[in-house]
Amino acid sequence: MSAITPTATRSKSDRAPAPDGLLPPRAPKVRRRPVLIVVSVALVLFGALGGVWAWTASTSTVEVVATRTAITRGATISEQDLMLVRVSPDPALPVVVGERLGEVVGQRATTDLVAGGLLSPAQVTAVLPPASGLSVVGVSLAVGQLPGEELRPGDQVRLVQTPEAQADLAGEPFAVAAEVLGVHQADTQVVVDVLVPSGQAPQVAARAGTGRVAVVLDARER
Repeated sequence: MSAITPTATRSKSDRAPAPDGLLPPRAPKVRRRPVLIVVSVALVLFGALGGVWAWTASTSTVEVVATRTAITRGATISEQDLMLVRVSPDPALPVVVGERLGEVVGQRATTDLVAGGLLSPAQVTAVLPPASGLSVVGVSLAVGQLPGEELRPGDQVRLVQTPEAQADLAGEPFAVAAEVLGVHQADTQVVVDVLVPSGQAPQVAARAGTGRVAVVLDARER
């Protein structure tokens, strides 16, 4: 029976040094660049914010009808004259929503329409005014005879005769309800075309000729 002689284990200090040039490579040190890290984080944040902004913008816009071409007053509106655009409309600005585009086709323009403008319900009609029983009267007005709010077609107004002197203020002034058909600038005055009952048109025209008529804005709901 042969004896097994245990082999002595060399310690790290007993191992022969490796020849020159054969030393094990050291792991490269990773150099961290704080500026690059900050820039990367900023880009990620900007991308996220941009996505949130785009989503918010898309959800706050609505599709409305606009004019693709210029349309003259009284002309029949065709589908080629119109287009759909997405906007964030002012609540005070009346618009025609995209779903109603088909209702506009075949109607007539109540005023001259420029290309690229948003379409208002008051700018289209099935019957070109004046309809039967109504007459159009033009009233020339100075700045003090108009409300500060800009008049628009479709506005419900009253034409009120103003007195010549302070003594004429007694009693109820002459007033006629009317609807604004159009507003036109003429030199230093503004000409407002109004729709009034045909029976009252002569009185309105006579008083408008004196220059003593003021316009009161009542409502914009049709």
